[in-house]
Amino acid sequence: MVNQLPIILALGTTQTLAWASSYYLPAILADPIARDLGVSSSWVFGAFSASLVLSALLAPRIGRQIDLIGGRPVLSMSNLMLAAGLALLGMSTSIPLMIVAWLLLGIGMTAGLYDAAFAALGRIYGDSARRAITGITLLAGFASTVGWPLSAWGLETIGWRNTCFAWSAAHILIGLPINLLMLPAVKGAKAAVAAAAKPHIPIDRTMIVLAFVFAAAWTVTGAMAAHLPRIMEAAGATTAQAVFAGALIGPAQVAARIFEASFLSRFHPLVSTKLACITNPIGAVILGLAGGGAASVFAVFYGSGNGILTIARGTLPLAIFGPENYGYRLGIIGAPARMAQATAPLLFGLLIEAMGARVLIVSSALSIAALLALFLLRKTSPKS
Repeated sequence: MVNQLPIILALGTTQTLAWASSYYLPAILADPIARDLGVSSSWVFGAFSASLVLSALLAPRIGRQIDLIGGRPVLSMSNLMLAAGLALLGMSTSIPLMIVAWLLLGIGMTAGLYDAAFAALGRIYGDSARRAITGITLLAGFASTVGWPLSAWGLETIGWRNTCFAWSAAHILIGLPINLLMLPAVKGAKAAVAAAAKPHIPIDRTMIVLAFVFAAAWTVTGAMAAHLPRIMEAAGATTAQAVFAGALIGPAQVAARIFEASFLSRFHPLVSTKLACITNPIGAVILGLAGGGAASVFAVFYGSGNGILTIARGTLPLAIFGPENYGYRLGIIGAPARMAQATAPLLFGLLIEAMGARVLIVSSALSIAALLALFLLRKTSPKS
């Protein structure tokens, strides 16, 4: 068995870099990019959403490649694609160039974010990957904490274009060497590719339920990532209270992942996933009863659940189906979640206009629906 700690540290580092320089980039750079190109920031967010849709479509194929040849070549390729996308984004002078840049980033995100890393760990450790999955999410939970200030500092000091170039260089100088040198090569990869036939993965009830659970959960995640301060203000919080609530999400996620690693890991992942699904509704009820002053309480409940759900996205399918074709399964199960994540900011933006803080009824209903769906699952899938 390969020692887990060096690989946890390596993938935790490269995951932090990948998330900070892709998924979390528009929050800081969308407005200056739009101003420079002379368009609305909606164009930037639209291109970003298109990159997430492309990522969803490519996810099963990427997962299958990791099943066959392991994570090292795929994750290393993601560094090259993210570097290329960031470099092109920095050079963009028109909407078409900007869109192409985001599509390249979408390919890089498919091959370089959590699902790919989870699949790589499943390929290395098999059924024993749960601890490593928790470990990398614990480290990469600080991606926004690191990425947003660095992008904001770059914007102020060297401008958005050079900030994109700096992130691109980081993938070549930091991410690529770590993935190439620290991830083990998979024995028999060439033979596996030569003999490979596309596996038959039945889209049975268990697969459908898991896809629904994570799609519902990631709809809430995508919505909160884009709109949480706005929702808190609609609930009566001051701007300062809303911003402080947003700042608590990262620490709450990390604290919940520590709790998962130290206590919940002794239970089946179904237990922790069910627990994670009830935190958003509990926080919403407290906020509804106490008003905007409880914005921080809501943020802690929501962040805790989201932190555990991120781990469950990797550990629950592994526990139910085992390591065989794990990456491919993750790609299939995760595709609806990626689609939901892409559309949630726009959908919830429209709902907030109509409902205000009552939009939390919708997010709570999605979380409760996911919880109820989990009761349809068995701890192991019947052998087909």
